[in-house]
Amino acid sequence: MRSLFIYLLLSVSLAASCQKYFLFIGTYTGSGSKGIYVYTFDASTGKAQWVSNTADVVNPSYLAIAPGGSFLYACTETITANAGGVSAFRFDRVKGNLTFINKQSSGGDNPAYVSVHKSGKWVIPGNYSGGSLSAFPVNADGSLQPYSQLVQHTGKGINKQRQEKAHVHSTVFSPDENYLFAPDLGMDKVMVYKFNASAQQPLQPASPPFVSTEPGSGPRHFIFHPNKKWAYLIEEMAGKVIAYNYKNGLLDAIQQIVTHADTAKGDFGSADIHISPDGNFLYASNRGNENNIAIFSINRTTGLLSLAGFQSTMGIQPRNFTIDPSGKYLLVANQKTGNIVIFKRDIKTGLLQYTGEQINVPQPVCLKMIK
Repeated sequence: MRSLFIYLLLSVSLAASCQKYFLFIGTYTGSGSKGIYVYTFDASTGKAQWVSNTADVVNPSYLAIAPGGSFLYACTETITANAGGVSAFRFDRVKGNLTFINKQSSGGDNPAYVSVHKSGKWVIPGNYSGGSLSAFPVNADGSLQPYSQLVQHTGKGINKQRQEKAHVHSTVFSPDENYLFAPDLGMDKVMVYKFNASAQQPLQPASPPFVSTEPGSGPRHFIFHPNKKWAYLIEEMAGKVIAYNYKNGLLDAIQQIVTHADTAKGDFGSADIHISPDGNFLYASNRGNENNIAIFSINRTTGLLSLAGFQSTMGIQPRNFTIDPSGKYLLVANQKTGNIVIFKRDIKTGLLQYTGEQINVPQPVCLKMIK
């Protein structure tokens, strides 16, 4: 009986520990933010607790975590003219803090997105204002070498204010990581590259080298379904999501669906897009006049989306959000109101319910979570 009790106690303790994650928050530092914040998040309670933060890091906006969780890479000097950079940090899981390793020029202004290859040997940022993406070799200690390749996009769109030139808005690896997709808001294209992790210049144009979107749509973020057969693109300016069939670097559009209510009028500002771990629901954030999360169910046979509802983000300018690894919670960062709101997910309906929990951080713009 005593052995059974000890076994049950250990099982409960292990289950509880398995639901605790690290939450990393990237911010703009012009209004009191200290840089990157580290919290723990407990999926058994839906509560977050501050652990640490960096200091003296300028605008560490978008973040990416290397496989294994020992290194973190941040777009830094974002929105600082002629100073775009990518910074490397070492993460100590025991102490829960980040230690700066080094920084390299990103090769262009305003890096807005960064990805890490599954090998951990390459870091790929996208320079929004620079209209380019660059490839950084990574040393064994997590430090960044200078970029070995810079790919410059050239082109523009029909909106003279927003699409006066190329604007790379994300850099997303395919599920097998043999391809990289770079939605370009300025060109209304998703550029496609073959990725060779063994080459000094790993990025080469795929065949075909891009997929076009509607003029003025403004492609932004891009995500693959867990089954690896479908991909989804959010269009910032059009306020729409495009669903694609996907295979071996090829995208075939099967649907375009709006992310806003019929009563919404212009200035959609659609931003981020994520899929629940079970693959049943897709979520998209809308800024502008809406400030909400659009919720879609995913047909598990066709990949097509159906609108399930909307949820106010309880703040202004939800630029980024994340779903915790357990799939129980969705956390959304409201940039202008400085609040990260924690919602409980209904696993069956996909709908969101406010938990009463918030994190207050100045200008949060990126959320990343690891086990």
